[in-house]
Amino acid sequence: MAERIADPERARRLARAILSDVLLYNVEAVREGIRQDDLFERLARELEEARSYFEGRVEPDLLLKENFIDRAIVDVLVCGSRGVASEIW
Repeated sequence: MAERIADPERARRLARAILSDVLLYNVEAVREGIRQDDLFERLARELEEARSYFEGRVEPDLLLKENFIDRAIVDVLVCGSRGVASEIW
């Protein structure tokens, strides 16, 4: 098994890469989730898989210091979909 990530910057990059893949494979679901304000419910399985994979690759102590995945969800999925019309976002 690969060594776990202990560097915060590497952890941030990994989180963003994982969420970029989620977006790549679920573009329309992300757009519709933002339109309908049910993004987290609509992508619950994918987001849980992303979180689980990330947590398996990063040192547990680092996971307690910053919420890398939630930040990447906002940065990659939500902010990356700014052009999608939504009443809440």
